[in-house]
Amino acid sequence: MVAWRHRTRDAAALSVPDHFDLLARIYERVIPPPDPADLIALLRLPASGRLLDAGGGTGRVSSALRPLVDDVLVSDLSLGMLEQASKKDGITPIRAHVERLPFLDASFSRIIVVDALHHFCDQEDAIADLLRVLAPGGRLVIEEPDYTRLVVKLVALAEKLALMRSRFLTPEAIATLARAHGRTAAVTRDDRFRAWIVVT
Repeated sequence: MVAWRHRTRDAAALSVPDHFDLLARIYERVIPPPDPADLIALLRLPASGRLLDAGGGTGRVSSALRPLVDDVLVSDLSLGMLEQASKKDGITPIRAHVERLPFLDASFSRIIVVDALHHFCDQEDAIADLLRVLAPGGRLVIEEPDYTRLVVKLVALAEKLALMRSRFLTPEAIATLARAHGRTAAVTRDDRFRAWIVVT
């Protein structure tokens, strides 16, 4: 039995609507998968080893990366999103808090967090556990909306009004959290509203 079938929920999850369960079946029609070229370059793919898509929902991003690694696991809390991920070939869905990942140390050569860090319950603990499961010589790429841009601040306000519990950090603040664990972290931006924090 895969982890997404376990239906235990904590008290915090019950206190607000589960937006992602509600959107799961139409999510990829509303938010189509992005061009994977930027992630492929930043992750230095292809690479041997496993890739973890943390907060990866339906696997819409990591499914495009599947041919470039040995194995792909998608972790998320939304059962609806993981059910959609389970329909994709070569994707293993796991229901887990990113702050308490059920994996051994150094389990993954590559980790991605795409447009999800602001939804995590505790970003500092999440980054610490992601770095725990990152193998020596591996790469963690966090893609987030650039909170220094006005449009992203407006999105953050809209998510707050929708009771989504989102908490956005600037790219530099995210990099600082990674550096606190003795890692190298670099920030790059596009000319619109995305930023990538590459941790090695």
